[in-house]
Amino acid sequence: MMSLEKLMPAWVKRVGLVTVVLLFVAGIVFWGGFNWALEATNTEAFCISCHEMKENVFKEYQNTVHYTNRTGVRATCPDCHVPKEWGPKMVRKIQASNEVFHKILGSIDTPEKFNAKRAVLAQHEWDRMKATDSRECRNCHRYDYMDFNEQGTRASKMHTKGFAEGKTCIDCHKGIAHQLPPIDQHIGERNEGMLSMSSGKTPEDKK
Repeated sequence: MMSLEKLMPAWVKRVGLVTVVLLFVAGIVFWGGFNWALEATNTEAFCISCHEMKENVFKEYQNTVHYTNRTGVRATCPDCHVPKEWGPKMVRKIQASNEVFHKILGSIDTPEKFNAKRAVLAQHEWDRMKATDSRECRNCHRYDYMDFNEQGTRASKMHTKGFAEGKTCIDCHKGIAHQLPPIDQHIGERNEGMLSMSSGKTPEDKK
C-alpha cells in the first residue's frame, strides 16, 4: 500500500504536513474574518453610525419612496452606494478611506458645513454613477425589465427616449433619495420638505 508521504508534493514535505494544515486553517479564519468585517461595514446601521450621515442624508432618505413604499421593498445605503461585485466593491472600500479621513477632520460635522459642501459631494457621487452606467441602480431597475405599458405616459415616454439615446439612470434621476443641491437640471424640483429636514430651515428661511 502506497504511503501518504509518497503522495505529498515536495514543498509539503519540506515545510511539513502539520504546518500546511495549520496555514490552511489560518487562511480560512483570516478570510472568514475579513468577509465578516467587510459585511459589517456594508450595512445601513454602519453607514448611519456617524452623525454626519444620520442627521443629514439619512433623514432626507426617510422621506423618499426608496425608504417606505407600497411594496415594502427598501433600498438601503449600501444598495445604492456600494457595488455588489467583488472588484468594484474593494475599490469603493478603499476610496471610502478618504471619507474616514474627513470624518476625523470634522469636514462636514455640522449641517452648515455639510450643506456648504453638498453640491461637491453630490457631484462626486453622480460622476461615479455615470462612469459605471448607474450600476447600483440597475441591481433593481433595468430598461429590459420594464413594462412600458404599465408606466405612466410621461415615465414611459422618457424611459423609451432615454433607452434609445443610451442614457443612464443618474442622467435624469438626480436628487431621487437626497436633497437636490442648486443645479441646472431639466427635470425634478428641490424637495422643500427634505430641505427643512436636512437643514432645520424652512423655504422661507432661505429667502
